[in-house]
Amino acid sequence: MAATIQPRKLTSNADRPNRSASPMQDLMMKLTGNAIILLARFFSGYTVRWIDCQPDTCQRVYFANHTSHLDAVVLWSALPMEIRNVTRPVAAKDYWDKTRWKRHLARSFNALLIDRKKIKVHQSPVDLMINEIGDVYSLIVFPEGSRAEDGETGEFKSGIYYLAKKRPDLELVPVYMENLNRILPRGEVMPVPLLSSITIGHPIWLEAGEPKADFLARARSAVVSLRDA
Repeated sequence: MAATIQPRKLTSNADRPNRSASPMQDLMMKLTGNAIILLARFFSGYTVRWIDCQPDTCQRVYFANHTSHLDAVVLWSALPMEIRNVTRPVAAKDYWDKTRWKRHLARSFNALLIDRKKIKVHQSPVDLMINEIGDVYSLIVFPEGSRAEDGETGEFKSGIYYLAKKRPDLELVPVYMENLNRILPRGEVMPVPLLSSITIGHPIWLEAGEPKADFLARARSAVVSLRDA
């Protein structure tokens, strides 16, 4: 039996990413967010399976394979509403900040945009993520960094390791997304409706003294193993 989801309360204004928006802007973002959910469901036709993992609003890092610009939107939209409200997809700023419309879309699904071209020594992407989520939000991340050309899951970058090391309290939940690369292939603008699947697996944690390379290999294996689950 699935656990009852208790929505996590936002504890302060600092926890509200759109706190500077006007009531009309809030309404527009809410309407756009709802439209994004409906369109994501239509184009991806996804089914969602939770394997050895229950939906929960506890702070988590959902980490998934990456094959399409739609990955973040689809996975976010596939989460139950109570979880979706406290989950922020990490997305590439160079893509989602290109136009006013894309920026509006990114705000509507509460994306945390990372500038991959201007990484500062004293403000790494991991530090930015930790600062933004506080003790409220969960994250959706794609440890490969860039989309796979052939649909295969590539090697994981070190970001998820440092995230786990700096916030060991966070549950790390593997996710395998299938068929998303065919819905919006690289270089295409308009998505094509297809059926896809999302499999969410058992949480993992960084073990005490575990070397970075071992952890990254284990995390990647946790995602890939869901392909045939």
